[in-house]
Amino acid sequence: MSVGTNIAAARRARRLTQEQLAEKLDVSFQSVSAWERDASLPESKKLLALAETLSVSLEALLSDAPRPWTLKSPNFDPDRMYTYLKAKAQSLNLPQTLRALPLMKEKHEGQTRKGMVDAVPYRVHPLTLACHALAMGIAEDDVLAALLLHDVVEDTDTAPEELPVSERVREAVRLVSYNSYPGPKQDIKPLYYENIAKNPLASLVKCIDRCNNLSCMADGFTRKKQAIYIVETERYVLPLLDAVRDVPGWNSAAWLLRYQMQALLETFKRLL
Repeated sequence: MSVGTNIAAARRARRLTQEQLAEKLDVSFQSVSAWERDASLPESKKLLALAETLSVSLEALLSDAPRPWTLKSPNFDPDRMYTYLKAKAQSLNLPQTLRALPLMKEKHEGQTRKGMVDAVPYRVHPLTLACHALAMGIAEDDVLAALLLHDVVEDTDTAPEELPVSERVREAVRLVSYNSYPGPKQDIKPLYYENIAKNPLASLVKCIDRCNNLSCMADGFTRKKQAIYIVETERYVLPLLDAVRDVPGWNSAAWLLRYQMQALLETFKRLL
């Protein structure tokens, strides 16, 4: 594959037009068109900017190796997950989960996942987390309700005390909500994770949350944000698994989450 073909494929994967890419790079759309037709090559500085803007490596832009695959969304059908979780909660008699499902859907209505290439309904995220917990053998009402509601306080005008769940679930949701802490997000990050580490349920929620975010970051994060996320995950999130591992019944989940996160981290490190 030529450099022009690689640029065009990466641009289309980011759902950008030639005009939009040109605007981001401060060049004319004719320049982008020429690059993609292999009529000319970008200068070195523009190649670096292209790689950053398109969230690909320089090697990927310059490689002539064929790529016989089609990019697909890393997200699953929210309606199918919702139906599955509702049926599961009914069969297992999980009242908090049954209350959390419609509340989560209502509160996140109209919201989309930040940074995703496509407009992905936000409810995909909490629904995936709850399905992830069930797949790891955790079918506890507190856990599923906390996962479904974990972003409701941070991303909507809902206070923890308004949540129709136990105090244990409310506290876990409060702890993982950045707006529960005073000050800019970056400044309170050490305190944020320190408090979560003291609460096993909040630690489990944060780890499952981070695992899902890592699995989707190639679709929505710039290379710079990917690098920052890798450092944050290693420094703050992986240590939370110590609190998860000590809870009876969560040991296997802790192992799986560590494996999943570390595998993603090491893969991204080698690609960045």
